[in-house]
Amino acid sequence: MASAAVQKSELLKTALNATHRKMGARMVPFGGWDMPVEYSGIVAEHMAVRTQAGLFDVSHMGRFSLDGAGALGLLQFVTSNDVARLQASQAQYSALMNERAGIVDDLLVHKIAEEHYLLCVNAARRAVDADWISQCIRTEVRFLNISDELSQLALQGPRSIAILQPLTKVDLSAIRYYWFTSGEVLGIGCWIARTGYTGEDGFELYVPVAESENMWRALLEAGKKESILPCGLGARNTLRLEAGFLLYGHDMDEQTTPLEAGLGWITKLDKGPFLGRGVLERQKKEGVPRRLVGFRMLDRAIARDDAPVYKDGKQVGKVTSGSYVPFLKQNIGLAYLPPELAKVGERISIQIRGTMAAAEVVPTPFYRKPREQG
Repeated sequence: MASAAVQKSELLKTALNATHRKMGARMVPFGGWDMPVEYSGIVAEHMAVRTQAGLFDVSHMGRFSLDGAGALGLLQFVTSNDVARLQASQAQYSALMNERAGIVDDLLVHKIAEEHYLLCVNAARRAVDADWISQCIRTEVRFLNISDELSQLALQGPRSIAILQPLTKVDLSAIRYYWFTSGEVLGIGCWIARTGYTGEDGFELYVPVAESENMWRALLEAGKKESILPCGLGARNTLRLEAGFLLYGHDMDEQTTPLEAGLGWITKLDKGPFLGRGVLERQKKEGVPRRLVGFRMLDRAIARDDAPVYKDGKQVGKVTSGSYVPFLKQNIGLAYLPPELAKVGERISIQIRGTMAAAEVVPTPFYRKPREQG
């Protein structure tokens, strides 16, 4: 009991922690942080984001600033995507690489200006990423961990623009998907990015820590007529899985290459030298030993993380993410399989509480937002 109490006291807290508790959120440890897992319930929050809007506190994520004459060169060397393709005010999904082509983290790279970038990384990887990037600096680059200076709020769902637009003079419709701008919301200076982790339209706001509660409460108030709900990490997980987005530490890690994880689209082998490029070129030529696939349960069972996957009585892989997803009303998941089994329509069995349950490989993403949402 004593060690549990100490462990709980050591959890990190976002600037909105007290607000979440006052509002009745159920709090859980996540990646070393004390975070809300749900407010009104995972199903209600998931459906709000798919049909109206939801607001998430994702301030536990890490935020780094890189600038200086060598910033572009550094990012080209340590990430898999081609940072040189970015224009100012454009963002890019990428992987932070090691020399073995393993994924140190997945991240967003925002180009603020020439040789000036904002990185958004996973909460549990903040220290690891900062250390790794710092080790790789060889030229004139100023690296700043600004995670504790900013809060990060994600307004997600088809009604996001209707909620946010009255609060800012910035023309939100002019911000394209994976682009961002600086501006004011309620007179508060912030970054406004059209990004998210839910598969819906929406915005992520990077605001000064001191303004966190003002922004959070104002967004919820402005969204009342659109039936907005405050949301926790539970719904964030089911939403990202339904949209086919990967979760670091589950669907990928330092022993996983981007090609194995289905991230070839963010792996630009022709951009020049970068960490792990030789391994990736060899995998592209010779093939990968395993592939991440989506599956749908055929039996009435939920395949949870780490459940073993079988084919013809032999274990061939394991589930990396699995859940019931409320919008599709299906039990789905992601798993690594040998390449010869990683094809749509392949029947597999998943061991759940000692019983074999039938599933089949299906295309991902499982869900795509309607086109008219933007």
